[in-house]
Amino acid sequence: MPDPATPCRPCPPPLLAPGEPAPFEVVNPGGKASVLFICDHASRRFPRALGRLGITDEDALRHIAWDIGAGEVTRLLAARFDAQAVLGNYSRLVVDLNRAPKDPTFIPVISEGTVVPGNRDLTPDEIARRAEALFHPYHAAVAGALDALKRRGTTPALVSVHSFTPVFKGEKRPWHIGVLWDRDPRMAVPFMEGLRAHPGVCVGDNLPYSGRDRYANTVEVHARRQGLPDLSMEIRQDLLEDSEGIAEWAALVGDVLAPILADPGLYRAVEYP
Repeated sequence: MPDPATPCRPCPPPLLAPGEPAPFEVVNPGGKASVLFICDHASRRFPRALGRLGITDEDALRHIAWDIGAGEVTRLLAARFDAQAVLGNYSRLVVDLNRAPKDPTFIPVISEGTVVPGNRDLTPDEIARRAEALFHPYHAAVAGALDALKRRGTTPALVSVHSFTPVFKGEKRPWHIGVLWDRDPRMAVPFMEGLRAHPGVCVGDNLPYSGRDRYANTVEVHARRQGLPDLSMEIRQDLLEDSEGIAEWAALVGDVLAPILADPGLYRAVEYP
């Protein structure tokens, strides 16, 4: 039993104040398609309680804070296919929704060479406060949306949308779009083949990132461990700098995805060793 003479440690206030946006956004909740689109890094928003975490307003516009253009592409794809989408509503610098909470990059202290002062020396309670406010609700929403599709009697597909920087550590990245995948080729391989059929499109096969590493946590947890068909893509950010570029790439991705998603044989669970 605790010593009644020992004062209770006050609980910290909730990270999100009343009136602040929810930790995630659900787009087209009544979508009829058997595919769920997700965007972990759709927003550069910060909770008011954390300010800008000590970074500049200019840095808050960079890739370190969000995946530029990815949220808008996700919305357009959800509308095209009459599908539901779940988007993260806060900056990846607060918590990275695509990392496991025990991952050292879950709350980055340094991101692409930029120090994030507000993430230094966090206590376990402070880390847990952020996870409870943002990470767990987002992932519960993704899991809930997939479960709702399963209750319709279908095995849903999961499509994750990201974007990447055209230059990293001084090296130019030539790929227009990268496809991240692991053991399940059902969506990734025909998607890459469809993209390559378009002249001038440079496609990265597990580039600029690999789908076989520990960083693709969202797709790993919600699709691969259940044997669901999945696709994770990264579009280069300089192609998504304005509404025209966003519309163009959403249309191209949608055109390539359409025959893949139209195949009824896609919607089944598969176990891989």
